[in-house]
Parts: sequence; C-alpha cells; structure tokens
Amino acid sequence: MSKRSATEVSDMSSKSARTVQNETGSSSKHEDSNMDDMGEFEDAWEDEIESDDEVVDTETADGEDGMDVDEVMPAIEESEEPAPPPNVFIPGTHVLGKDEVLEADDSVYIMRHSTNVPWPCLSFDILRDNLGDERQRYPATAYIVTGTQADLANSNEVVVYKMSSLHKTQKDDDSDSDGDDDDDDHLDEDPILEYRSIPHLGGINRIRAQPLPPSTPLPPVSHPYYVSSWADTGKVHIFDVRPLVESLDVPGYTYDKARYKKPIFTIESHGCAEGFAMDWASSGTSSLRLLTGDIHSKIYLTTSTPTGFNALSQPFLSHTSSVEDLQWSPSEPTVFGSCSADCSIQIWDVRSKGRKSVASIDSAHESDVNVISWNRLTSYLLLSGGDEGGVKAWDLRHVKKKGSNNPDPKPVAAFDWHKAPITSIEWHPSEDSIFAASGADDQVTLWDLAVEQDDDETGTIGGMQDESRIVPPQLLFVHQGQQDIKEIHWHPQIPGTVISTSENRFDIFKTISV
Repeated sequence: MSKRSATEVSDMSSKSARTVQNETGSSSKHEDSNMDDMGEFEDAWEDEIESDDEVVDTETADGEDGMDVDEVMPAIEESEEPAPPPNVFIPGTHVLGKDEVLEADDSVYIMRHSTNVPWPCLSFDILRDNLGDERQRYPATAYIVTGTQADLANSNEVVVYKMSSLHKTQKDDDSDSDGDDDDDDHLDEDPILEYRSIPHLGGINRIRAQPLPPSTPLPPVSHPYYVSSWADTGKVHIFDVRPLVESLDVPGYTYDKARYKKPIFTIESHGCAEGFAMDWASSGTSSLRLLTGDIHSKIYLTTSTPTGFNALSQPFLSHTSSVEDLQWSPSEPTVFGSCSADCSIQIWDVRSKGRKSVASIDSAHESDVNVISWNRLTSYLLLSGGDEGGVKAWDLRHVKKKGSNNPDPKPVAAFDWHKAPITSIEWHPSEDSIFAASGADDQVTLWDLAVEQDDDETGTIGGMQDESRIVPPQLLFVHQGQQDIKEIHWHPQIPGTVISTSENRFDIFKTISV
C-alpha cells in the first residue's frame, strides 16, 4: 500500500456514479500537496528569479548597444536511472501522517472494486449463481446476502446484492488487437449494484446461506434458498431469498412481498441471549442442519423436516463462556467444531450422550478464540483466530480426547502478524494450503502454508528489507484501505476472488498473488 494526502483522495473519490467506488487501500507514499505553496513556478535551472528592482539596463552597465543576446545553455542530460519505487506501507512498522491515506497499487490487483452501503454490515455470505464455476472472464458478477446494523431496530434489513460489471482493474500490455482494445475501452465503466431487501427486526450479528453442492445450479424459483440471520434480539430467523435473486435476474419478475418479508421459521431456543456463532450443513438436497451458539455458552441444533424446521430443545454444553464461532466437519456429517471466549476449541459429535464435546484444545489461544475454519479439502486441518491477533493451524488428528491427561497439541503453524483481534478467517475453497484472514487492525491478509523459508528473501516486502519487522514467507498479500473489517469470504465460483465487509463498505478484489 502507499500513502496519499487526504485532500487529493477526496478530489478523486467521486469516480463511481452507479454505486461502486474504486478507492481501496494503498501501497505507495505521496506527501500532502498544499495549493498555498504553489504561488509561483520553480526555476528549471535552480537559479533565483530576479525581481523588477534587480533588472539592470545592459547598455548602461556594459556600454554596448543593448542588443539582446541569447545565452547558450548546456544540453540537459536525461537520466537513465529508473524512477524510485513507491514506498510500501508496512502495517505495524509505518504510521500514516495526519493528512495521509492509503492508496492502492493497482498493478498488484487483477480486479478491485468497492461499494459503500448506508448501514454497517457485520456479516455476509456469498450466494451461488447459475453463471458457472471456475470463472475467469471479465466483467464478473457476484451475488451476496447481508444484514444491516441500523440506528433503529425496525430499520434493519436482510439485503440481497447483485454486483455486476466488475471489470478488470489493470490492462494487458499486449492488448494490440481490435477486440482487446474494445475490451479495454470498458475498463473504466462503473460497476453496477442492485439489491432487494426484506425487513428485519433488530440488528443482524451474523448471516449465513444454506450450502449448495459444488457444481450444481441454483435451485429453480419454486424451490427455497434459505438464509439464516442471528439477531441481536436473541432470535434466529430463516428466510427464503430465492424470489429476490430471481427478481434481480429477470426483468419484470414479481413475487408476493407480503409472503416473503416474513421468516419461514424462527428459532427461539436461546431466549433473549444474543449470539454470533452459526453454521449450516446439508445431507443431500433436502436434509439441512443449522447450529447456533450464544453468549451464554449454549449451542442448539435445528434440523429440517418435510414440513419445515424443528429446533431441538437440549443444548450442547461444554464451553464456559460465549460461543464465538461454529463449523461443521466437511467429511463427517455428525461432527462439528466450536470456539469460545473461554480460549478453547471443542470438537463435538451430535450422537454422543449428554451433549458434551468429545475432544478439545483447552488453551488454543491466550485469549478469546474468535473464529475457526475447517479445511474442506484436507479435513484434519482447522484454522483459528484469537483476540490477541494470533492465527493458528491445527492438526485435528492430534487433538486430545475428553478425559485424557495428555497436554494440548502444538499448532502446525502459528502467525502473529496481525496486531489486533482476528475478526474472520477462511480456507481457500480449492487450494488446501491457502487461507485468508482479517483483523481489527484493518488488514485482510492472504497466506500460503506451502511456502517454505527462503533465507535470501526473509523479511522482505516488494524487494525491500524491513529491519524492524520480520515478514513471514507464507504471507502472500496484504489488502488495506477498509476500516473496522468484520468478515471475509472467498468466492467459490470465481477463483482467487475475495469479498470483505467493513464499517461502511464492501470490497471485492482478486490479486496477482492467488
């Protein structure tokens, strides 16, 4: 990232007419330019400009006829030295000046767009679409579902966004053909943001969409597409958003708004206790399972039935503090994991008697364990992010069973790059060694555990040695520019694309690193 003065950025930030603004993080350092300091031109030859009082009559001074004679100036030699590289902003080492903001280096992004939203959105999920998997062509289109944190409880909404016309950020150097030129002409077009919404009572702490099997199309509009919202009122609501997606794609399509503005089902097992932890799982196309965890350490299971949903009344109890995150096992349909403010990670099996965990890492982090992510490709790997800023990867084959006197296992990898609580973490959907993390230090970081130590490159960013902070070789990329980042997700159908939500906007980007 680079620095730029706040005044300069404010003059440039009006480039998005139709909703999405291109004004993300940065990589090069530009100092503040004050217009009051530009009252006169600088002399190209670095001599002082004479005032009127210093002008002397040449005929009087030299006794000549006063004819003007052009002075022959020496030729200017052009320097062949390359321009100095921009100053890379390293979090934790550099500090922004009073009138500086981060400016993105678009040469390291294949695609980067931002969109402001009227209310903060703490959570979102990516909706599956019918545009195909492994998409590489641009402009791209993405669908997400999110929930607001409005100033009044009855002003909140569940919102389905369609982001389209997401063009590439950089042009290809070898685009000489007419077709390429035509494509390049559209690179500066503004992305389009369309939405449909459902009224929601209370702020939304977390929102999740039901999982759909990979490489399967979106269900027809006659079939439901469920999303669940964890409200700060203590209730979990389940909505069908399939008609909202259809109305974004089919001009003139209408649906019964009175019917779909109400939840299909509401889970009231938690009473008035709010929560954040929630995760869906599916067994086939009809059997759904939803886990929800609250701040009073209780986890409840809700299952689908032929006629709707059934909330089980008996909670899972092993944590001693707030349940922060939940993840179903990708390989065992009855197993799930949880993390808590009690610093532990628990592994559960819904078939076990007593609703107690079957294995655990009792001291996984020094403080609250905020988030976890279960690797979908290598099912014994689990990521965790703590309130102290640490990120750890665990081998679940070494987790101790309940009742064992064995010590906690050691993580297979641990990083302390972030200097504030980790707010979100997620494995890449198709690369089992790559993951993304976000923190309250306003960073989204991309990592690859398969990268090995190279002594010649240790501690470098962009070819520069950072003597005050060692840069882990596994750290591939740092995305900045958002404030108070809350959640991140990889897009499962657009490889390498990340979406993040923060205090006032969404970013969607794809880097040259992943």
